[in-house]
Amino acid sequence: MINKWFLALLLLTGISQSANAVEILTYTPPFSADKKATVIQYRPLTTASKPWKLCAVYPHLRDSYWLSIDYGMVEHAKQLGVQLNVLEAGGYTNLDKQQSQLEECREWGADAIILGTVDSSAYNGKFSQLTGDIPIFSTINYLDNSDPDSKEHIIARVGIDWYNMGYKAGEFLAKRHPRDSGIMNIALLPGPLKRGGTKPVVQGFIDATANSDINIVTTLWADNSKELQRNLIHQLFSSGHHIDYIVGGAVATEVAISELRTAGKSHDIDLVSTYLSHGVYRGLLRNKILFAPTDKMAQQAMLSVDQAVRYLEHKPLQRDLAPIVEGLTPSHLPEAVIADSLSPAEFRPVFNVP
Repeated sequence: MINKWFLALLLLTGISQSANAVEILTYTPPFSADKKATVIQYRPLTTASKPWKLCAVYPHLRDSYWLSIDYGMVEHAKQLGVQLNVLEAGGYTNLDKQQSQLEECREWGADAIILGTVDSSAYNGKFSQLTGDIPIFSTINYLDNSDPDSKEHIIARVGIDWYNMGYKAGEFLAKRHPRDSGIMNIALLPGPLKRGGTKPVVQGFIDATANSDINIVTTLWADNSKELQRNLIHQLFSSGHHIDYIVGGAVATEVAISELRTAGKSHDIDLVSTYLSHGVYRGLLRNKILFAPTDKMAQQAMLSVDQAVRYLEHKPLQRDLAPIVEGLTPSHLPEAVIADSLSPAEFRPVFNVP
């Protein structure tokens, strides 16, 4: 667990010091397929002019990735003095539930909705019906805005291209195992097949390893629950494949640490995660995981709250923002990057900031 002095360091160096400028990416033109990234120094707001009502809707709070999103939003909402109501759908298969939660936001009287969607295209043509004229701010997961109704409602977004997360993981392995260095067999456990950013992650990984000795033997899909990911690892062990690496989402990678130990395979199979979580961070600290990229989820959450308040207060607004993705290894765990990524160890889900 993160100890007390490190918790203090997180608070000193992290998102709580939101008056300090942070280095991020802004894209122009926003939402465009051919948009260009520019590094900027972004200075978050320190207060709001009134207690705006923000409604945040997440796919789930099953893992510490979305817990860190919750933390980032809660802390910035408290600092600004705005209200925050948090709803979570319980998983990427629960589209109907998330749609009803958007209606709850409208009934609550939300001034703005921050949406981490369970499906990128599920809301095409539906926002007018579900949310009325409430402005929508897309966070973390890509939300398609190609239809006229979405264009009218989606004001801004914060989020990385998950292709880059997969590419970072693949690039790490490609450098370890260049062409003609000896074939390394990989099992991919990216997460849910049809939800989140898993498909771009896989494509990024494939592209990054194309000219290396990385050989993807199998790809196994399941939702991000420990039980389902554990079942996939057992399936992998019984498949008869020779595996050198398991590359997976954070939940799969966390579960793999204990399953490899139980099966006596810890020295035979190495682990790479495609994103960061508290468990992955501990795995990096203990040299159980070799690599994980971070998209600085607590920072992204802060930026989403900041975008919404800026829009409501008619202040200058960057409409398409992303953190700078950074690769982490057991020997490279910068404290400021961890603070921008993970909630403190004692943090538990907060569903309302009054």
